[in-house]
Amino acid sequence: MRQSRLAMTEGRSRWLSGNVFFLGLVSLLSDASHEMATAILPFFITSQLGYSAAIFGLIEGISDGSSSFVKPFAGYLSDRLGRRKPPIDLGYALTGILIPMIGVASNWVQVVALRAGGWMGRGIRGGPRDAMLADSVSPSFHGRAFGFHRAMDTIGATVGPSIALLLIPLIGYREIFYLTAVPGVAAIVIVLIFVKDAKRKSLKGDPPGKSGFITSISSVPRTFKLFLVGVGIFGISNFANTLFALRAYQLLEPVWGPLEASLIAVALYTFLNAIYAASSFPMGRLGDRYQKRKLLSLGYLVNAVATLGFAFAGADLLTLGILFAAVGLQIAIVDTIEAAYAAELLPETLRGTGYGSLHAINGLGDFASSSIVGALWSFFSPMTAFAYSSALSFVACIALLHFTAKAR
Repeated sequence: MRQSRLAMTEGRSRWLSGNVFFLGLVSLLSDASHEMATAILPFFITSQLGYSAAIFGLIEGISDGSSSFVKPFAGYLSDRLGRRKPPIDLGYALTGILIPMIGVASNWVQVVALRAGGWMGRGIRGGPRDAMLADSVSPSFHGRAFGFHRAMDTIGATVGPSIALLLIPLIGYREIFYLTAVPGVAAIVIVLIFVKDAKRKSLKGDPPGKSGFITSISSVPRTFKLFLVGVGIFGISNFANTLFALRAYQLLEPVWGPLEASLIAVALYTFLNAIYAASSFPMGRLGDRYQKRKLLSLGYLVNAVATLGFAFAGADLLTLGILFAAVGLQIAIVDTIEAAYAAELLPETLRGTGYGSLHAINGLGDFASSSIVGALWSFFSPMTAFAYSSALSFVACIALLHFTAKAR
C-alpha cells in the first residue's frame, strides 16, 4: 500500500504520468479508427447502400444526439462509483467493437444502430477520461497534460482519414470498416491493461457514491456553472471546421477551377489540423504559467477575429493560409485550456459530473452552431453566417471574463 501511494505521488509530480501517456496513445488509436470510418461513411451510405444524403444526415444526427445524451450521466457515474476506469473501458470498447461492424450492415437501420452505439461509447468515456487526466497530475501540470492529450487525439484524427483515402482505390468500403478494428482493438487492449484509476480524496461532508444525479449537478461550484455559460455562448458560435474548407472552396473556385480549388481547400483544412496538433501542448504549457481564464478568453477572441476575416476574405492564398492557421491555433487554445480550467474549478469528487456537463454543452453547441450557420449561409450569405459567429464569439469572450472574474 505504501509503495502504491508513493508511485501515485511520483506520478503526479510530473506531467507525463503513465495515465497521461497511455490515454493519449489510446485516443490516437481510437480516433484513427473511427475517423477512418467517418471518412468513408457518406460514400458507403449513398454509393454502396443506395440511400440519400438525407438518410446520412439522419444517421449523423441520431449518433450525435445519443452521444450528447449520455455524457453527463457517464461523468456522474464515475463520481458515484469513485472510479473513472469502468466507464472509460466501456466507452472505448463500444467504439472499438461497434464501428468496424458497420462493414456487415445491409441497410440504414443497422448502420444507425451501430454508429449510434459507437458514438455513445465516445460520450460515455469523454467526461470520465478528462476527469482521470486531471486526477493523474498535480494542478500545476493540468495544462500540459491536456495539451499532450489533445495533440495525440488530433494526430489520430488526421491519420485516420489519410489512411482511408489511401485505401479507397485499393479495397472496398466494407473492407476499410473491417480494418478500423486494428487500431480500435489496440486502443481497447491498452486502456484495459495500462490505464489505472488515480487515488482521489473525498469531499468533506459528502462521501462519494451517496449523492443523486441532480444533487451532484447542483453541487458543482457556482463559478463552474458561470464558466459553462461562457462555454455555451461560445459553443453556439463555434461551427464545424469543414465549413471553413467549404468557404475556401467557394472563394477559390472562380479563380482556380473546381478541381484545383477542392485540392487547395483540403490542403488548407489539413494545415488547420496540423497547426492544432502542433499548438496544443505549447498552449497547455502557457496555461500552467498564466491565468487560464484569460488565455481561454483569448482563444474566443482569436475565433472572433478569424471568422470575421473569413466573412470578408477573397481568393488570396496567403490570407486564407493565415486565417486557417488562426483557426487551428484557436482550437488548440480552446480545447486544451477549457479542459484544464475546468479541473481548476471543480473539486476532485465532482470532476466526472462537471466534465460530463461540459462535454454535453459542447456537443449541443456544435449541433446548434452548425445548424444556425448553415441556415444563415443558405438563406442570406456566407458573410452573414461568419459575421454571426464572430459577434457571438466576442460576446463569449466578454462573458467568460466577467463571469469568472472572482474564480480562485
